[in-house]
Amino acid sequence: MSTNFDELLDELVVANHILANEKVVDSFGHISVRHPDNPNHFFISCSRSPEIVTRDDIMEFDLEGNSVDGSTLRPYGERFIHGAILESRPEIHSVVHNHSLSVIPFGVTGTPLQPIIHTGAVIGQNIPIWDIYDKFGDTDLLVRNMEHGRDLAKNLGQSTVILMRGHGCSVVGSHIKGATLAAVYLQISASVQLQSMQLGDIRYLTPGETEHCTELFYSDLAMDRVWENLAARVTRES
Repeated sequence: MSTNFDELLDELVVANHILANEKVVDSFGHISVRHPDNPNHFFISCSRSPEIVTRDDIMEFDLEGNSVDGSTLRPYGERFIHGAILESRPEIHSVVHNHSLSVIPFGVTGTPLQPIIHTGAVIGQNIPIWDIYDKFGDTDLLVRNMEHGRDLAKNLGQSTVILMRGHGCSVVGSHIKGATLAAVYLQISASVQLQSMQLGDIRYLTPGETEHCTELFYSDLAMDRVWENLAARVTRES
């Protein structure tokens, strides 16, 4: 393995710990990254809580969700979320799935989740909601196969975030840092909106403001600054 490859998998482990430390995920939830040399494969932990994921837990899959590294570890049942989204979005290299309690209310009511603060602009305008019931009827709400995953990916379209009714959400990024931090600030933005709704009418970000703030969010300066802090916070609080 090359040094860069090792660094990528180390970063994936750190991302798991950041998402857990920021309470975006708890015992459930996961993050993946596309294989840098084979775009038809991706890496994700075995079925383990993100807070305790190590390098030894990382498994390699094809986009159909089949293990390709001979691992005997138990995989996440919802790895099809990652495979289907990576299949449908070649420019995406990392996917986060979580069950943030701040986000779920917007997937089960008629109240849309909208960008409200500059650091949360990355969530975008017109966030789609996927309801597994619409196509598959009564289920346990989990994405258990590629048919489920591809329907989710189709509804995601070109968005950064998709809400999953009664379940959680999925967030995408062009790299691990982007997907991780978008998931962190999605939760923050949803929390701020929930608080603001109790006070009166809200002035949300305009489409133009959303575009400019998103560009700033993805800049190297902002990404590196936040990542450095959140990664250090994991160490400080461990």
